[in-house]
Amino acid sequence: MDLNTVTEIRDARVPAPWRPGDAWLGGGTYLFSEPQPQLRRLVDLSRTGWTPLELLPDGSLEIAATCTIAELSRFAKGLGVGAAPLFEQCCRAFLASFKIWNMATVGGNLCNALPAGPMISLTSALDGECLLLGQDGVRRRVRVADFVTGAGRKDLAEGELLRSVTLPARALGCRTAFRQASLYGLGRSGVLVIGALDPVDGSMNVTVTASTVRPVRLWFPLSPTAGVLRAAIGAAVADDEWFDDIHGLPEWRCHMTLHYAEEIRRELEGVAK
Repeated sequence: MDLNTVTEIRDARVPAPWRPGDAWLGGGTYLFSEPQPQLRRLVDLSRTGWTPLELLPDGSLEIAATCTIAELSRFAKGLGVGAAPLFEQCCRAFLASFKIWNMATVGGNLCNALPAGPMISLTSALDGECLLLGQDGVRRRVRVADFVTGAGRKDLAEGELLRSVTLPARALGCRTAFRQASLYGLGRSGVLVIGALDPVDGSMNVTVTASTVRPVRLWFPLSPTAGVLRAAIGAAVADDEWFDDIHGLPEWRCHMTLHYAEEIRRELEGVAK
């Protein structure tokens, strides 16, 4: 879609004061998908030269905000860690053509903060941490599970930039389980639940996305019982936090979340034994 209110595209490598009507341009798959009448200038990140994915000396994985879904998928195929299958599962959870895969970015998916964003699912389940850069040069770090605060809402100040997401080595070594539901065969995710079992201490976490307006990550020191897991989800998700749109009623999303969470609990409990 043409953005006929935009009068300038600025290279992000050239510093300039942030002003009203500015927006960061990564892959542009959201920006160019619908009218953006409030925009006047796009700040283009495509030539920043950031390394898409990098394994750090401590074993953690840094994913640049400009990393595309296609790059993430290719990289994960050679990633020799327990959680490697989860990357492809979340990449495939996109309702997207190959064109979108090659343009859409991990950072864009997080910053859109849509409940069905599968990069939110992936990075919150693996305890990811966002690196945010302010216009004043201040850097701050926020866990992905706290970065997305609601449907379309995120902890991002005016002009602040999501630079990267780092996944810790401990989380990458976890055994994972994945469940997704949609009302249609190729529809947007209505429910997406991920479980992760830590082989070091036997702890388990269960992360709920798509069915809720924000990611909900629950941690248990040991595999919980069915009742404990169900009660924990009920306590963590308020009645008005079950998402409600054309892709699923809150009652259905809640039911399927509890159903899938129990399946995941049993699957990972079996692995732990």
